[in-house]
Amino acid sequence: MSERQIRSLGIEREGQASIISYNEGDPAHGHVRLETLYTGFSAGTELTFMKHTNPYFHSRWDGDRGVFVPGEPSLHFPVPFLGYMEVARVVDSRDPAFHRGQILATTFGHKTGHTADPSRDVLIPMPDDLDPVLGVFVAQMGPIAANGILHADAEHFGTQVTRLGQSLTDKPVLVIGAGAVGLMTALFARQAGASEVLVADPSPWRRERLEAMGFLAMHEDDAWHYARTHWHSGGERGADFVFQTRAHSGSLHSALRALRPQGTVIDLAFYQGGADDLRLGEEFHHNGLAIRCAQINRVPRGLGHLWDRRRLGAETVSMLRKEQPTVLREVITHIVRFDDGPAFLGELVQRRPEFMQIVFQVAE
Repeated sequence: MSERQIRSLGIEREGQASIISYNEGDPAHGHVRLETLYTGFSAGTELTFMKHTNPYFHSRWDGDRGVFVPGEPSLHFPVPFLGYMEVARVVDSRDPAFHRGQILATTFGHKTGHTADPSRDVLIPMPDDLDPVLGVFVAQMGPIAANGILHADAEHFGTQVTRLGQSLTDKPVLVIGAGAVGLMTALFARQAGASEVLVADPSPWRRERLEAMGFLAMHEDDAWHYARTHWHSGGERGADFVFQTRAHSGSLHSALRALRPQGTVIDLAFYQGGADDLRLGEEFHHNGLAIRCAQINRVPRGLGHLWDRRRLGAETVSMLRKEQPTVLREVITHIVRFDDGPAFLGELVQRRPEFMQIVFQVAE
C-alpha cells in the first residue's frame, strides 16, 4: 500500500474544534492498518479540552512521583488528537492474527484511520452478532464501567473475584449519573443480578430513557432518600455500594448519604473544579464510609494478572449481546457525520442539547 492522508478531529483553541490532516506511511512488519468506521465522544473528558478546564492545561503530571505539578502546563492549544472509543476495519495487516475486512474495537482517537501496533494497542475483534457501532463501548468505555464493578467486588472478596459483579448479586445498587459510564455501570449491575438498579440523574429527558431501559430513575435528592427508606437489612439502612459518575462534588456527597454504615462509594467521576459541596465531617465520618477511586489505568490491587483490559472488554461484549436492542434504541442518541464534528462540538458547548452517547460516523 502507499502513503495515505489521515484527518483528525481536535481542538484549535478554547471553544473551537477543527479537523487537521497529516500523512501516514506504509505499515511496518507486524502492524495493522485500520480504517475508522465509528468513533464515540466521551463528553465528560473531552469537553474539558473544549472548555480549557483539563488539568493538563494548568499543570504537569509527574509520573515518577504520581502527582500534578502546578504552574507547569503540559498541554497547549491546538490539541490535535482527542477520543478513545473507536471501531475500525482492517484494510491491511502485517500481523497474521488479523485479516483484511475484520472489525475491531480499539482506542486511537477521532481519526479517519490509524496504523496499530498489536503489541501496544488494544485491538478487540467484534463478533458478527453485534452491530459494529456498539464497538465504541468495547475497548474503553465499557471496561471503565466494568472496572468500577470490579472495584466493588474487590471490596468484598479481595483477590478472590471469580465473576464480575459477584458483590452485587441480590443487592440493590444506586448509580449516580446517566452519562455513558453511568449507563454502562447500570447495565453491568443488572447483568450481575442486582435486586434493584436505581439510576439518579437531574435530567427529566434522561430519566425517561432510563425508565424505557427498565431502570428505576430519580433525581439524586430523591434517590438517596429512597435508598435510606427502602433498602434495609439487619437494622442498617442504605446501599452497600453507590457508583458515582457525575463530575459534581455535590453528587459525591449525595452518594455518601445513600450508603449504609461502612458502605463504599465507587467513584468514577472526574472533578474539575474542586469539591466545595463535599462534607467529610457529616455522613462520611459518622457512618464510617469509604470512597474508592476506580479508574481504567489500574484494576484493584492483586487482580491485574487476571482482569486486564481485554478481559474487561470481553465482559463488555457479553453484556452488549444481552442489551443490544436497548442500547441501540435508548443509549446511542446522536450519530454525527465526522466532517460535521467541529460544528457539532461548538453547538454542544453553546447550547448543551440533551444526549446520551454521541457517535461520529467516519466510513460506511
